[in-house]
Amino acid sequence: MSRSVIDLLATEARFGAQNYQPIGVVLTRGEGVWVWDTEGNRYLDCLSAYSAVSQGHCHPKILAAMVEQAHRLTLTSRAFHNDQLALFYEEIAALTGSHKVLPMNSGAEAVESAIKAVRKWGYEVKGVPDGQAEIIVCANNFHGRTLGIVGFSTDPETHGHFGPFAPGFRIIAFGDATALEAAITKNTVAFLVEPIQGEAGVIIPPSGYFTEVRELCTANNIMLVLDEIQTGLGRTGKLLAEQHEGIEADVTLLGKALSGGFYPVSAVLSNNDVLGTLRPGQHGSTFGGNPLACAVARAAMRVLVEEGMIENAALQGARFLDGLKEIRANTIREVRGRGLMLAVELYPEAGPARRYCEALQGKGILAKDTHEHTIRIAPPLVITSEEVDWALERFATTLTQDFS
Repeated sequence: MSRSVIDLLATEARFGAQNYQPIGVVLTRGEGVWVWDTEGNRYLDCLSAYSAVSQGHCHPKILAAMVEQAHRLTLTSRAFHNDQLALFYEEIAALTGSHKVLPMNSGAEAVESAIKAVRKWGYEVKGVPDGQAEIIVCANNFHGRTLGIVGFSTDPETHGHFGPFAPGFRIIAFGDATALEAAITKNTVAFLVEPIQGEAGVIIPPSGYFTEVRELCTANNIMLVLDEIQTGLGRTGKLLAEQHEGIEADVTLLGKALSGGFYPVSAVLSNNDVLGTLRPGQHGSTFGGNPLACAVARAAMRVLVEEGMIENAALQGARFLDGLKEIRANTIREVRGRGLMLAVELYPEAGPARRYCEALQGKGILAKDTHEHTIRIAPPLVITSEEVDWALERFATTLTQDFS
């Protein structure tokens, strides 16, 4: 006998750490852009597990690859070779144009790995004095939840009462190339930045910003590290968000959609210099590069390309963005986005965005608030025109709703 929603939520609250505040729905099944709760209600998923389910829930080809590999071999550790790792390396390098690949599990692990690698490169290749390496980051960044990462967050909720933190980071304004230039010193080894700040509310930098950033990093022998864990793999309508300005990062971080939501898989992609400094025993992960992860990631990348999901993200993202901009509501301060990475920012007097997300739930849409007044919208990349229009009707009625 299935347990009631009230019972499940009460049990979760009783035993679980209270580090999340989910929307009050208990999901049990998913297919494509749709998910169903335990009471049989259907919802259009406009979060995609923070873009991890870009290929759609339970994509049959990724599922088949996972099941097949799980029957054969799941984990060897990196103490031994496996027959999936080389193929994963080859295919992700061909897809992204990378030279070296470091496989990890979570996005935060990829960020931490990149920080270690660029520091090592700084000491051994650039010649920065030992212990003096500096990495420039941006205000309102979100790169993960590890102790090393939250130490350079500017969000008090993220870093409050978790210190002391590691030194070596300089924080500048996002989207300001002049600020970057002023922050560079002889000890700067990298600039770590999101192409679009997702958690901050889908903040898009000014046009030409990353062209200037690339030039500054090249001129000062600094590694440009782009955190594409959320923006990469088609989310913005291109394979990588960097392609919107025609630049190439020195180090690219991927995760989330790299497994289509089936398994934690991330990767640090780099030129030879940065990852080439790592030697046996200096960095690793028991699960990183395991055969199950590699097989799943290979399938996830394959369907992304073969099924035209990147092109669909550009097409449907433009349709969604245009439709949101047409909504005439005095609650809306700004609508912004690129591809299927969208946001509706509300005026503070409209009240918290969460209540709009809860109202959307009642209309069959699951979206999530961020930074109190912003609704993030990021459906799977397989969404159709009809589904976009269906969603827009519900956004329109919700955003014009009177909550007084």
